[in-house]
Amino acid sequence: MQEYSKEIITIYTDGACRGNPGIGAWAATLQYHGHKKEIVGTSQNTTNNKMELTAVIEALKCIKWKSNIQIFTDSQYVQKGMNVWIENWKAKNWKNVKNTELWQKLETLSSNHNIKWYWVRGHSGNPENDYVDRLCNLALDKLQTAIT
Repeated sequence: MQEYSKEIITIYTDGACRGNPGIGAWAATLQYHGHKKEIVGTSQNTTNNKMELTAVIEALKCIKWKSNIQIFTDSQYVQKGMNVWIENWKAKNWKNVKNTELWQKLETLSSNHNIKWYWVRGHSGNPENDYVDRLCNLALDKLQTAIT
């Protein structure tokens, strides 16, 4: 059985929309052993919650080995979903859960790791959270320019 990596991977994520639904973007940074990776993506017809979930999903897809991870998000939807609500959702067979496919994908990816989920207040001076927020807004600006 493969052991977890000893060092902790730190992930910051954010999702954003202009209009809800509307154009959206997600961003994440992954920090491990002195290295930092940034990932960003966009969607033309989405919701803020979908972008928040997608940011975490895409970040976890980057990790190829069993890891100890800490994830920081300004989305209580994501943080509480994974820390509080998910077991009840599964017990009720995902009945009446919005974004079920994304939650199931996130749960599957998360099951490979030891993850601690943290909520941080958005736009409150946390440098890493502010950074992923800026990445989202830059991606939204670029998308908005491309489609107009």
